Parts: sequence; structure tokens; C-alpha cells
Amino acid sequence: MDPAIVPAYPTIEDIAMKLEGIRVLDLSLFLPGPMLTQMMADHGAEVIKLEPPGAGEPNRDIDLKRDGLSVFFANTHRGKKSIQLDLKTDQGREIAHQLAEQSDVMVESFRPGVVDRLGVGYEQIRERSPQIVYCSISAFGQTGPYVRRPAHDLATEALAGTLSVNLGQDGRPAMPAIANADILSSMMALSGILMALLRRRETGKGDYIDMAMMDALMAAIPNNMGTVLAEKRPPVAKDERPWGGNAMYGIYETSDGKWIVLGAAEMHFAENVLTKLGRPDLVEICKPPPGRNQEPVRQFFRETFKLRTQAEWIDFFDGIDAAFAPVQTLREAVDDPQVRARDMILTDERGWEHIGVPIKFRDEPGLPSFDLPGLGQHTEEIVRGLGYEAAQIIKLKEDGVF
Repeated sequence: MDPAIVPAYPTIEDIAMKLEGIRVLDLSLFLPGPMLTQMMADHGAEVIKLEPPGAGEPNRDIDLKRDGLSVFFANTHRGKKSIQLDLKTDQGREIAHQLAEQSDVMVESFRPGVVDRLGVGYEQIRERSPQIVYCSISAFGQTGPYVRRPAHDLATEALAGTLSVNLGQDGRPAMPAIANADILSSMMALSGILMALLRRRETGKGDYIDMAMMDALMAAIPNNMGTVLAEKRPPVAKDERPWGGNAMYGIYETSDGKWIVLGAAEMHFAENVLTKLGRPDLVEICKPPPGRNQEPVRQFFRETFKLRTQAEWIDFFDGIDAAFAPVQTLREAVDDPQVRARDMILTDERGWEHIGVPIKFRDEPGLPSFDLPGLGQHTEEIVRGLGYEAAQIIKLKEDGVF
């Protein structure tokens, strides 16, 4: 079997993983929370997804589908169990509390105040479950003037200022290619959860993590805040080092309408590239600072790179010590030999492709299970595990708890 092909239903009983024995109760929806908890599931945690009544997790129906299952859902919910409860009922809340008593981590991503109204906020949960590591992910956090303000990724990026420097060729703010606020808050929250679990080994107590997407964005740009913090002014993006102010760090069009990049501005790279292109006289201009002074080099690159196709430039740069790369489409990237060598695209027994596991341990690697839970598939199984008898389960169903 190809090493990149993983069975659809792997057997993990004899495989040790880092988070084996950790149970996660996941109330989160959309992207940040589900991505976080899938990372934990990939590394052995038991993740119980508590879905709301009705259609459940919204990303079940977002994006293209394969056999009725969305690609989005398949890449955020593999290996999880699904329980569907109505937390507006007394019994639904009670079951959630009982699950929290048997869990190590609880994750939610509602607007601040919602979980408290549902009776499953941190203060309510920790009364019975002092061991719980409880993580709330929201756009702006649990404090501050924006606490009640609705927002997803784009509005958060706009308010955090990062969208103002995410500019297209026309100099206007452009739609981000990555949901930066979602992804960064997800991974920072994962770090916080793991820190809290590590500390709990000493104290026996859990903790509360207030993860704001806007906070994550602000923390993620230390390399781009020079003018902001030193000169108290917004940057002029096109003149700044990371956003095109340096000629050796930019995106250039080729003759076939495709693109290439020069991605490193160190002077030895500039010397290598410009000497090969027959313009060593321009090397001196590549010295810091970046900005308008480097326009002659940028203009030379713009004119020169439009003389050949992307493929021709790939051949030209073969063997040159420079951080050159073609701008690949997402499909080209998925098929890139580096991506395949790192098992970042996996194929299951159905022939479906999935995003792989980015955190790679040598001794206890993650093992993704491509078993995707049906909506509420494990509700009765999990409730039975809490000690409920068959007659009680029937009554709960009659009462609309699930």
C-alpha cells in the first residue's frame, strides 16, 4: 500500500499517542474550535462533539460534498463522536454536566454570555468539575467594549488592522486567502489547553482560557510592527520589507500570466540573482532600507520576468542559490512532491483525499481516523456510558432532550 494511503477505519488499540486518555467535550462550531479539537483527536484524544438541535454543526453543509459529506466537515471532524443535546432542557444540561465531570477539556465558541445562559459556562461547569480545562474562543474575548459584537474572521481581521496591509495589486484591501483569525486563535488555544493540562498534573485543578481571535492576530505580527510601535504611524504597505518594499521579496508576473516569487532579501541572494540576470550593478540598490529607493530593481524584475514563462523561469533558477518559487495553485500544491513526502495529503480507502497531520512526533505520531460521525450518531452510546437505562433513554428522546 502506498505510504500516503491510510485505512479509512484504522485500528489504534495498540498504538500509543500523546493525548491518549484525554477526553474533550467540544461545543464549538465552524472553524477555530473544531480544528483545535481535531488536532487533539489526531493525537489520540477522545473528542465528543456536542451538536445543537436541528442541523447540528454548520460546516456539515458548507463547501463541496462527497457522498453527502462536506470536505470542510471531513477536515475538521474526523475521528470524533457526535452527541446531539438540547441544552435548553434541564436534562440536556444535566447530561452535559455529567460529561464534563468525566472530561479533561471543554471547548466552546459561542458569543460571550451564551453558554452561561445555557447553564454550561465555566463557573457553572467547574462547580462539579474542578479538573476541567475550559476554553472559550470568540472574536474579541470575554471582556472589553466589543464583547457583545458579532464577528467572524473577516470583520476581526478588519478591526485588528491586518486587513489594511493585505493589499491586492490595485492597492486595495483584498480578501485574505487564509482565515487568519480563525486559524491563529485555534492553534494558540491548543497551546493554552496543553499548558493548562501540564500544570494540572501538579495542582489537580483545571483553568479557564479566554482566547480572542483579535488578540491572536495582534500577537502574530511582531515582525511587521516597526513603524506602528517605533514611529506611532500606520505602515505604507508597499514600502515595507514584508509587503513588497524589498525588491528581492516580492511577486512577479511571467509572460504566460502566471507568477513567481523571490522570497529572501539577504544580500548574497541578491548578488546571485542579479549577477545571473546580467545586472550586478543593481546589487547595491538592494541594500536596506527597503522602500521607494529599490524601485529601479523592482522595475527591472517586472520587465525581465515577463519575458519568459513560469516554466522557463523554473528551469532558469534551477541550481541558483536563491529563494525562488513558482506561485502554485492549491491543486498544484496538493500534488507537490514535498507535500506528498510529508504525508500532508492522505488518501483513504474510498479514494478521498484529506489534509494530513502537521505535528509530527517521531515516537508517537498522530494517526487520523477518517471515520466521520453522523449527526448525533453516538448520543445513545454516550448516554448509556453515563449510566442511563434503556427506559430513561426512551423518556429523554420523548422529552426532546435529543
